Amino acid sequence: MVKERVLDFANHINRTKRGAKGAITETDPEYRILEPVVSNEMADVGMFLELRKPKSAEEVALLSGKPVEEVSKLLWELADCGACFINKIDGTDKYWLDLWIPGVMEMMVNHKENVRKYPQIAEAFEAYGRVRGPKTAGLFPVGMGLMRVIPIEHSISGETRRASYEEVSMYLNENDLFSVSDCSCRTAREIMGEGCGHLKEDMCIQLGHAAEYYIRTGRGRQITREEAFEIIKRAEENGLMHQIPNTDGPGKTHAICNCCGCSCFSLRTATMFYNNDMVRSNYVSHVDKDKCVACGECVEHCPVNALKVGQKLCTVNPVKKKKTPTPRDREWGPADWNTDYRTNAKVAEEGGSSPCKAECPAHIGIQGYIKLASQGKYKEALELIKFENPFPAVCGRVCPRYCESACTRGDLDEPIAIDDIKKFIAEQDMNTEHRFVPRKKHDYSDKKIAVIGAGPAGLSCAYYLAVEGYSVTVFEKENRLGGMLTLGIPEFRLEKKVVDAEIDILRELGVEFKTNTNVGTDITLDELRSQGYKAFFLGIGAQGGRKLNIEGEDAEGVMTGVDFLRKVNSGSDLKLNGTVIVIGGGNVAIDVARTAVRVGADETDMYCLESREEMPALEEEIEEAFAEHIAINNSWGPKRIIVENGRVAGVEFKKCVSVFDKDKRFNPVFDENQTKTVKADFVLLSVGQAIEWGDLLKGSKVELNRNNTVKADAQTFQTAESDIFAGGDALTGPKFAIDAIAVGKEGAVSIHRFVQPGQSLVLGRIKRDYRPLDKENLKLEGYDRLPRQKPAETASSSRFKDTRGVFTEEQIKKETERCLGCGATVTDEYICVGCGQCVTRCKFDAISLVKKYDRGAVELKDLRPSVVKHAIKRKLVITAKKPLRFVESVLSPDKGKNRPSKV
Repeated sequence: MVKERVLDFANHINRTKRGAKGAITETDPEYRILEPVVSNEMADVGMFLELRKPKSAEEVALLSGKPVEEVSKLLWELADCGACFINKIDGTDKYWLDLWIPGVMEMMVNHKENVRKYPQIAEAFEAYGRVRGPKTAGLFPVGMGLMRVIPIEHSISGETRRASYEEVSMYLNENDLFSVSDCSCRTAREIMGEGCGHLKEDMCIQLGHAAEYYIRTGRGRQITREEAFEIIKRAEENGLMHQIPNTDGPGKTHAICNCCGCSCFSLRTATMFYNNDMVRSNYVSHVDKDKCVACGECVEHCPVNALKVGQKLCTVNPVKKKKTPTPRDREWGPADWNTDYRTNAKVAEEGGSSPCKAECPAHIGIQGYIKLASQGKYKEALELIKFENPFPAVCGRVCPRYCESACTRGDLDEPIAIDDIKKFIAEQDMNTEHRFVPRKKHDYSDKKIAVIGAGPAGLSCAYYLAVEGYSVTVFEKENRLGGMLTLGIPEFRLEKKVVDAEIDILRELGVEFKTNTNVGTDITLDELRSQGYKAFFLGIGAQGGRKLNIEGEDAEGVMTGVDFLRKVNSGSDLKLNGTVIVIGGGNVAIDVARTAVRVGADETDMYCLESREEMPALEEEIEEAFAEHIAINNSWGPKRIIVENGRVAGVEFKKCVSVFDKDKRFNPVFDENQTKTVKADFVLLSVGQAIEWGDLLKGSKVELNRNNTVKADAQTFQTAESDIFAGGDALTGPKFAIDAIAVGKEGAVSIHRFVQPGQSLVLGRIKRDYRPLDKENLKLEGYDRLPRQKPAETASSSRFKDTRGVFTEEQIKKETERCLGCGATVTDEYICVGCGQCVTRCKFDAISLVKKYDRGAVELKDLRPSVVKHAIKRKLVITAKKPLRFVESVLSPDKGKNRPSKV
């Protein structure tokens, strides 16, 4: 049933009359936000309040004919629910109305009890901008929107033309009373279950009369000016930007909001409706391409997706950039909106960018850390790496180097020695005095997260959750941490002290480790839940060896390569002798063969199905095997293991004709008539790894695939048990450490969102679809021919020590000079709202805010004439351009079809 007087009150706030054009109806968000908490009696007295004209209860009582005591009570109830302001002026409580936004709706949402009790309040707030926002497209001049972006002050520190109203500090220094409250937009998103992971708490600062109101009604808590500055700083560090209510007059405001583009209803004006002029500051971002390295830091922190990584090398055919249509000079409607803006943001230009960043599973800013290393800024380089990969020293030794395979320099001579540069940078982590330990972003220590498995995926997830501020415990069934990094990779490739040093940083971040704890046997998931753990990350890896199901494989002297490596790496006094046959052609098989040489094998031979060209092992690893006189026999598969007196005596092989079918699927074909038998004293099966779940999943809803990997969402990694997430080999099957590390970070993102109320696992989440540039379209002429640097080998008395050296500083200078600098960030100046977040993220002084406009706010009474004047000018421009657009549409009928995703 409609509350008729509340509907009248909604129209009164709106300055419209029921039944007139533009009047509020019972289905509109303006009525719906009031309806749950405003009574008809409250509405009756509210009808006598005016927009920004304070009145006392006595004045309202006189106008309404009601007793002062009753009016005072009703007015307080109106103020308490958020429908009007209250301040003590000259010793008397006075009340007045404000705009819907910014104003009534934010205040109503910030009543914590009401918004939880009546989700309709949050829904109405969200609906207001979605319903009313499109009608403002193109109508507001720059600088005159109801809300306005104000730059991060540091980002305009070098701009000589800035005005005081563009400085956050001015607003804080000119006020004496401050409060801080939850962000109203993010509160609404949370209530609706649509949060983006940016949380609402203690984010928005009120000033002056708004602070008095927020403190008095319990919406916010009083803070000092110093605390306000600290909140501003913390918001900027955590990737947020600033907006202010913009209707108080030039250089005046009653609040500073700390916003994100993925949840803010004001910024939705830009991100969804492309009505950027309504909210923008006077600035736009400008990229110095000569300095930019396309690291992506600015791109991933831009709240409106105005920045993307692109390329800067000379091309055969110029990459055409589409011009962004805007509402400045055309009619604007649903076909022009970007309704999927919370899920479809792009990080790369259509033409692509640096191949190294695109092909790295963790999408590290490789070009960026190479540039920093060239400048001797090694700690800054390490920080940039650790934004994506907490284990650079490990990866500098065991990475598959997808980046180097993709490196554009490789088309000239040899790829950049990216991994060796990273290894040099990461040496700082080996020294406690120079290592980089990130600052914790928040304090969520009241929420406990369990990570099961201390391999690269689990450790990565634990690292990023700890940085976020969570209380993390890692459970590991072995007595050592590191998973296959310590148990599956030989010491001569990855010394355990390197793994331990990088794990120590997790300890400094407060991560707790429990070894010799088999979850499922020693303690169950339900028992952990009862201890207060809110979510779980399964990163148990694939630590079991696979057999071939052939005759004789259970004989003495036959074992899986994984079990063999685990025994050796665990310190077992395992010795081999005679002829050792290793079956398999991957990197692990080569590790097994090289380890067999070190534990006594007189002769080590490898046999694999693949041809030399098809072998999955890296070329570098194959060459290292040859250097140790390990024979590799290609295109042979085991038929049976010959056993004498219970012990292996040899292996019979059959010729493999092809490994893959026409669809590139593994489907080996053999010539059964072509066989050979070889003598063997030991056989090590290195044909894959198995996942051993034990009782870990007993009683849970988690499902497994046919290959025993866990079923989980491809983007969020959430399993059928909502509080369980998975990553690493247990999710993907056996891959490299860097693949597991990348998934671990994304798992941490999902868990953060899961354990916080009302957060979506997908909305506002960056899809890191980096793509490489088209090398076929490049002009690679006139470049130097500097030779690739090679680190010197180090002497060692033990064959179990890693003798691969580290670059000298002189080599770093030479090798970093070889980088072609393929990528650079590209700015869309219309989309950019001039917040300055990009400037604060750049480590290369490559991006700046440049003053493009020079518009200040106007008082509310002057706003309408300014808007009308601007709207008339816009209409004239649209009318003048219509004939030209008609001709263009005839000549280019397909033009304009490639618009953003719509619903």
